[in-house]
Amino acid sequence: MKLNTYLNFAGNTEEAFKFYESVFGGELTPIVRFKDMPMEGVKIPKEEENKVMHVGLPVGKDQMLMGTDTLESLGQKLIVGNNTYISIHPESKEEADRIFKALSAGGTVEMPMADQVWGDYFGSFKDKFGVQWMVNYTYPKVK
Repeated sequence: MKLNTYLNFAGNTEEAFKFYESVFGGELTPIVRFKDMPMEGVKIPKEEENKVMHVGLPVGKDQMLMGTDTLESLGQKLIVGNNTYISIHPESKEEADRIFKALSAGGTVEMPMADQVWGDYFGSFKDKFGVQWMVNYTYPKVK
């Protein structure tokens, strides 16, 4: 199992990650923009289509710094303190469900565990202590 840090930004994720890349070295993962991943029933305003939905920067051995832009059009508002998640990557779907259920007990579910448009099984929540978590299981690649 891996734990990674996930950062939210108010529209400047790309700038921040280019800075982190210059500090840590390595190479950014391909930047996925909101226009690249249409979400069923969700309309992203034209001025927000190029905002960053996801980017990652490998840091050290098997660690990843990841980030996204928050979109007020989706009801998200960046407040310092809500801009960091711990992203956990279990080795099975069952373990993802177990961790999600246990850690979210008494907390607030933001996104229930479900298959996502990018192909992973994902959910997010704030635990009863105010810590924000993402649980992301990546299905094995079919050969």
